[in-house]
Amino acid sequence: MIQNENFIPLKGYQKFSNEECFSKSEKFFNTVKLRRTVREFSSEPVLKETIENCIKSAGSAPSGANMQPWHFCAVSDLGLKKKIRIAAEKEEKEFYGGKAPQEWLDVLQKFETNPEKPFLEDAPWLIMIFEKKYDLDIDGKKIKHYYTKESVGIASGMLITALHFSGLVTLTHTPSPMNFLNDILDRPSNEKPFLVLVFGYPKENVMVPNIKRKPIPEIASFM
Repeated sequence: MIQNENFIPLKGYQKFSNEECFSKSEKFFNTVKLRRTVREFSSEPVLKETIENCIKSAGSAPSGANMQPWHFCAVSDLGLKKKIRIAAEKEEKEFYGGKAPQEWLDVLQKFETNPEKPFLEDAPWLIMIFEKKYDLDIDGKKIKHYYTKESVGIASGMLITALHFSGLVTLTHTPSPMNFLNDILDRPSNEKPFLVLVFGYPKENVMVPNIKRKPIPEIASFM
């Protein structure tokens, strides 16, 4: 067999029977279906090592040509969180004050959201997820990345799932625009803010919206 240094044997894969596959899929679903978006957080600290493991899980996501076009900026510093909240609320006030179409505001009404975002300071941690459009080589030449939004979207989903699996609750936040994050966190111009992920332990007796998930026939087709 001709050796190709670009490939190595698949390691760690374990094949299960159809019955075992079903059992594992059911167990995973019963865990992940309990994930809910939470807007009120306890101040109870979260171990940095737990966050590192979750970010490593996200970093294992597939990406276009394995470019791994993401950067995860985890913030617990109170001063930085306050700056992020002030900047985010400025954008949110413009959003609710006329920028957003009335149709979208009508959809949001039942969730009772508003421009105030105290969770950005209350939660012990925020992770700012950045999409890297390109990298720079040692000579400063641009190295273009491909399928960046798709790649970062997959990694973000894996991060949310990893945090949920670790016993934490999350909130996805996307003020628009989010360029202020580059300034506050001193991130380079090749990185574009993709998502603010708020997480921690839920506040005691927290309430969440009464919603239902769409059933399989509405979200999938089998042909």
